[in-house]
Amino acid sequence: MSIHVLYIVPPTGIYAGIERVIDEVCSGIANAYPDNIKIDVLHLSTYKNFAVGARGYNNITKNSNGRISVIRDIRGAVKDVSYDLVVVPQIEATVISWLACIGLRRKFVLYLHGNHHMETSHIKAKILFFIMRIFVLRELSGVFGVSPKQIASFKKFMPCSVPHYWTPNPVRQFSDLAERAAVDAGLIYFVNVGRFSYQKGQDDLIEAFAELYKLRKNVRLKIVGYGNDELRLRARVESLGLESVVQFEYYPDNPHEALLASDVYVSTSRWEGWGLAICEALRFGIPVVATDCDFGPSDILIDPRLGNLVTSNKQQELVNAMLYYCDNIVKERTYSRFRKQFVEKFNLSEVIHVHADALLQVSALVPMAERGQG
Repeated sequence: MSIHVLYIVPPTGIYAGIERVIDEVCSGIANAYPDNIKIDVLHLSTYKNFAVGARGYNNITKNSNGRISVIRDIRGAVKDVSYDLVVVPQIEATVISWLACIGLRRKFVLYLHGNHHMETSHIKAKILFFIMRIFVLRELSGVFGVSPKQIASFKKFMPCSVPHYWTPNPVRQFSDLAERAAVDAGLIYFVNVGRFSYQKGQDDLIEAFAELYKLRKNVRLKIVGYGNDELRLRARVESLGLESVVQFEYYPDNPHEALLASDVYVSTSRWEGWGLAICEALRFGIPVVATDCDFGPSDILIDPRLGNLVTSNKQQELVNAMLYYCDNIVKERTYSRFRKQFVEKFNLSEVIHVHADALLQVSALVPMAERGQG
């Protein structure tokens, strides 16, 4: 069986989570299944921080400017080729793509990445979610999700008979995974990696770290990333008098340097789809403290040797968990190999087969609307 698949990447302009996952998964599948799955990827924008370049898949890049341009570019790409399957990340982008292709009779797959409960904060999203629920959902050929709990939640959120598949995100492999060197002058380094935004909760992390610093003067915090909230976060660090112990860092390609130089990873996200940054921290063998937000962290931290889940919005629990690692870091380092081995199952070489199986299975299914006509 041979199929031709198109992935559509919305015009974000930044090569980050979704963009990187689709790029890596599609490259891996195209290289591993050249006789079974031909893949095109429609990037609706170029990226400020990354050049996609030559790939195993067929790269189609547009610089869509505005809603009309997005719709025109999507329809043009889909109309030109008789794709067996069109895969689109996120609910809003899937609805827009489906509407753009009315009359072309293509099979669509919704590819969930985030938290559907948190994505209807504005009127446009509410309208698109309504269209998904009433019109698009029953026409889909499948739903892919990055987290088992995310999929279970979506089934309750938008019940339907469309098949759902867990398609885990690949976790990057880094070239140097040397063990963490001895703690510098007895210091304990905590680290957080992610976009500076309300979702990622760096503001909560700073508040908790301020309380931790009152109890342990040998702690330091690295906040790694970029985003619109950076000035606000820096201002809060300054107002708390923590400039000498909290560092803001940015590594445009990957967080390798920061993770290798840290002892404990802290995720304070208010919501997640999965939690790639958590897995990348485990790749370096360091333990994780994570808020037990919807999806992601609780799917990953299934063993106490991996890390510690704390209740969201409970600052003292977060402080206590960080305090535990301050006092038990030597013992926790003995679990480094366990953490590294755990995350091996999310290597790209492993997950591409799960994705490929999902594509082949869903492409062979008849859409619900056509079944009803039979």
